[in-house]
Amino acid sequence: MGTGNGGTIESLKGLGAKRLELLKKMGIDSIDALLAFYPRQYEDWSRSFTVSDAPLQTPCCVKATLATPVREHRVRKGLTLYKFNATDGKILLKITVFNNKYAVEGLNPGDECLFFGKVTGNFNYREMASPQIEKAQSASIRPIYRQVKGLTSRVIEKAVRQALEQKGDDLNDPLNEQIREEFKLCHKRYALQNIHFPASQEDIAIARKRLVFEELLVLQLGLLQLKGRNRETTAVQIKADYTADFVKTLPFALTGAQKRAIGEAVADMRGQTPMNRLLQGDVGSGKTAVAAALMFNMAKNGYQAAIMAPTEILAEQHYYSLQKMMKNTGLKVMLLTGSTPAAERRKVLQQLKSGEIDLIAGTHALIQKTVEFHDLGLVVTDEQHRFGVAQRSALCNKGKNPHVFVMSATPIPRTLALMIYGDLDLSVLDEMPAGRQKIETYAVGAALRKRAYTYVKKHLNAGRQGYIVCPMVEEGEMELAAAEKFYTHLKSGFFKENTVGLLHGKMKPAQKEQVMREFAAGNIQLLVATTVIEVGIDVPNAVIMVIENAERFGLSQLHQLRGRVGRGKYRSTCILISDAENEEAKQRLQIMRKTTDGFQIADADLKLRGPGDFFGHRQSGLPQLKIADLFDDMDVLRQTRTLASRILKADPHLSDPENSGLKILTDQLFGNDITF
Repeated sequence: MGTGNGGTIESLKGLGAKRLELLKKMGIDSIDALLAFYPRQYEDWSRSFTVSDAPLQTPCCVKATLATPVREHRVRKGLTLYKFNATDGKILLKITVFNNKYAVEGLNPGDECLFFGKVTGNFNYREMASPQIEKAQSASIRPIYRQVKGLTSRVIEKAVRQALEQKGDDLNDPLNEQIREEFKLCHKRYALQNIHFPASQEDIAIARKRLVFEELLVLQLGLLQLKGRNRETTAVQIKADYTADFVKTLPFALTGAQKRAIGEAVADMRGQTPMNRLLQGDVGSGKTAVAAALMFNMAKNGYQAAIMAPTEILAEQHYYSLQKMMKNTGLKVMLLTGSTPAAERRKVLQQLKSGEIDLIAGTHALIQKTVEFHDLGLVVTDEQHRFGVAQRSALCNKGKNPHVFVMSATPIPRTLALMIYGDLDLSVLDEMPAGRQKIETYAVGAALRKRAYTYVKKHLNAGRQGYIVCPMVEEGEMELAAAEKFYTHLKSGFFKENTVGLLHGKMKPAQKEQVMREFAAGNIQLLVATTVIEVGIDVPNAVIMVIENAERFGLSQLHQLRGRVGRGKYRSTCILISDAENEEAKQRLQIMRKTTDGFQIADADLKLRGPGDFFGHRQSGLPQLKIADLFDDMDVLRQTRTLASRILKADPHLSDPENSGLKILTDQLFGNDITF
């Protein structure tokens, strides 16, 4: 939009304090943010059906004339029905409206109206329950916005209409005329008007093309600027390669893929520019050993290294792994999390500053202001999609352009990874270490649930542990209520003789940590969990997993969940329960049965469902995208990549006046993280 944040939403009429607060909770705190809150779908009131031709059981718009007056029926206290008939001249449409006097006010026999909703019935009569009603002359395509309780789509629609009027012609286009002409894009003003209030489906397509292009261009500009910044010189240059010394201390042999990844990273760290590398590896491919080799190299060259994990329990696992691997090396390894006691914390902070500590594992506690390093040379972050670019940068700012190594357990096809991780070079672990257990996977119908649970019980009674993953909730359902109900049902029913724990995303971080600790310690035999365990803990004694409603999960998500078992010496099993009848769902479950290769699964996921499943709403640690889709808009991603390189070659800091709008948008998207 070219200028600042475009004014405040307080200036809009009809929004009281409560509505303003709800909008701000949804991230809408300015006129520009409101205009960038795009509809999630549309109701097409411009194309109407007669009562006779209206499709059954499908939301549609029906044009009909009122044949009877509206009659009020009080059924009981708190329930009033308003009934009337409408007709297209051939067949009657019986309409019932529940508890909404406002919807039927002013309707009289002979009025021609539009009714939007689902038509039910048969050839002789048709019915509609609580349709939306408009006078026929107001036919249009209506936007439907994501809403929360207390803030309807209609309220948001009115606010957006006002915001567009308020903007008037004061809407600078961040894309100059030359770019618009070259890529056949409409003006920003036209795009915003028609993404919110289109006259036709064609208008939506023109507007979307323009807005997707802008969003991906801004994303690529930001990533390339980060990459450019990270290509500045670094004071951290390792002189010698100590990998051979590290390998001698290991009780196992490295795979070819691990050796290759270490070699690529060491070569980076010997260069004059900071390493900025992503290590992609499947669950169990040995990413930790690669990170440890690099941290060892850094420490032996006289610098400090830090590894940051998203949860305390993962940070602790890294700490214990590093301690074990560095046992006879003379290097000092420490841990820093939110739970570190005050006296211990003071000691750690003092030793980090003095350089006594060589390697440290921790959570985001590492990026707090009080943490100072003597000479930070390497930053390792675990589970890329749990950390934004800003958190990574905050840790890097504690050193003098240190090297960065990012580990992700979400396999992504290489071409897509290169596009979305634009600020990182890529290493891939595509080989499994010897001895890694293959997980047997079965897909069964709900009729065999009892047998599956009996099989779980058998393992629990033999001293092993297991997981049951809750059914995925439908949109609008409460994850918390569904998970607790499911947990109570299992705990008081089939597994009442076992110790059962519950883990879900709505728990406070400290509660989650406590449950995971109890499970890791063996105090909980069976963990009932939502997908929150997708990125989780290493419990070698957990050998069995049941996933309910498996057809509702993405392939890559199923693969991540399955990776929680098979981490020890025992044979492990994953049972997928599903009664899905559609072919795509069956095909996906068969893929899960046939392969445990995460890269094959990621490819299949892309082909079948696009990347939404394995990126979800997180967009893998990248800034949240509002309208672009990283799979459907791949061609635009490539175009904007090339254009972003061209723009930055001519204007590296986006300081030219014609790029000022792009600079503002880039700073907004990356949280002002791109500084020089």
